[in-house]
Amino acid sequence: MAIIEYFYATHSVYAYLGASTFSTITSKSDHIIIHKPYNLPEAITGIGSTNIGDRTEAHLDYFFRREIERWSEYREVPIKTFLPTHHFNSLVPSSAMIIAGIELGLEIDTLAHAMMKFHWLYDADLADKETLKTIANSIGIDPMPLFALSETEDILKAFKANTIEAIDRSIFGSPTYIVDGDMFYGQDRLELVERALTKPCLLYTSDAADEE
Repeated sequence: MAIIEYFYATHSVYAYLGASTFSTITSKSDHIIIHKPYNLPEAITGIGSTNIGDRTEAHLDYFFRREIERWSEYREVPIKTFLPTHHFNSLVPSSAMIIAGIELGLEIDTLAHAMMKFHWLYDADLADKETLKTIANSIGIDPMPLFALSETEDILKAFKANTIEAIDRSIFGSPTYIVDGDMFYGQDRLELVERALTKPCLLYTSDAADEE
């Protein structure tokens, strides 16, 4: 049984594009998935990368349009817009809601996926409480216990801790999957994640290289 640490931002388009495939892969056998929603913009600058708003137009056009088009078609995951209206709103409400669900022992994969889907397909504002209520109700989850817990200090501290951990571990972006300590960045690595769950690859070390 593998332990998969799943770092992602609730508004991440690439996490959304990979969510169904990730669910299919991990449903084939028993694995422990540890959801770690985090503050992606803060972590991007925290590891020394260039803030999204400071990147070149050519980079943005390729990475946030052409690549999205390709992967949307390949994964058969529909995208309505390349930049949702409320995309740069706070990640705290949605992330805290997921962490609260974890604390309450809920099956959280579906909620996380629904948030991403509503954001990218229906232009949902993930910082709006009524919108989050609608999303939870759509998948049969009572949002009220989540709201009550999500605003507590412990939950907000957990979200902050996830972000600090992402920076400390040099998590490059969302989504990142860590399988028993082996990091895979990006939904385009999901086929390698699947392989790692059945045939783990030896971690590369300088000692191993010296022996070759």
